[in-house]
Amino acid sequence: MTHTSRGNEAAHLDSRQIVAASGSSFVHGMRILPAERRAAIYAIYAFCRIVDDIVDAPRPPAEKASALAFWEDELDAMAAGRPRTPLGQELSDAIDRFDLPPEELSLILDGMRMDIHPIVAPDDATLDRYVRRVAGTVGLLSMRIFGAWRGAPSERFALSLAEALQLTNILRDVEEDAALGRIYLPRETLDRAGVPADPDLIAVAPGLPRARAALGVRARAAFGQAAREVPAHDRLRIVPALLMMGPYERLLRRMEGHWTVPAPSPGWRKAVDGIACVLSGGSGLR
Repeated sequence: MTHTSRGNEAAHLDSRQIVAASGSSFVHGMRILPAERRAAIYAIYAFCRIVDDIVDAPRPPAEKASALAFWEDELDAMAAGRPRTPLGQELSDAIDRFDLPPEELSLILDGMRMDIHPIVAPDDATLDRYVRRVAGTVGLLSMRIFGAWRGAPSERFALSLAEALQLTNILRDVEEDAALGRIYLPRETLDRAGVPADPDLIAVAPGLPRARAALGVRARAAFGQAAREVPAHDRLRIVPALLMMGPYERLLRRMEGHWTVPAPSPGWRKAVDGIACVLSGGSGLR
């Protein structure tokens, strides 16, 4: 059996097909980009989507590892100038056109491998490593694709915003992740709140709001750090990032009110929050 037949049904698709099939609101902010930049960010998104779907699928861990190995081989093929898939060719084009560090794509795979065996209450260092790999990579690559890269300030902006978005996702999805046998809330945080590190029990634990609030402090600080780096950039270049920052910051703000999971915001509300963040540059968060 080949790697492709073990869970890489999307390997023959190009990024536009994968993005269209995802139905994600993530891509809305990317549509404002010029065609070449949009094609590159779609390729990165499609790669993340494929490997994330691999680890989320109800398959044995060995099959997930094999499917991820297919993409590790594809990254090697790309480095040798011989991509074998439509997406591999698109990623190669993006790397060449925007001088993307290819090792960041390998880091994404490293992050996905951490999810093959469900993460349950990691220590702080493990959570940091996970967030850097699955979210920080995308932020760093995106800043280059946007044409917004300014060195150290851009690295701080990208990594801080990635941390803020990922932690907000973790806070929102505690119950959903627990149903998959996962807990991303740090063990130290759970211990302090008296919450059992057990996916079957965490959703009904009385201390869960306290644990969420503790991690929420970190997410709030990350939004603030990202906002402080906005003035170092051409705001027009980072509009796609700010269009995401606004709705996510609002989601965190809504959770901070009572630390339960709010109903999803309608699309118009997310658009308003995104545009407000573009206009303010996140000035209210610094």
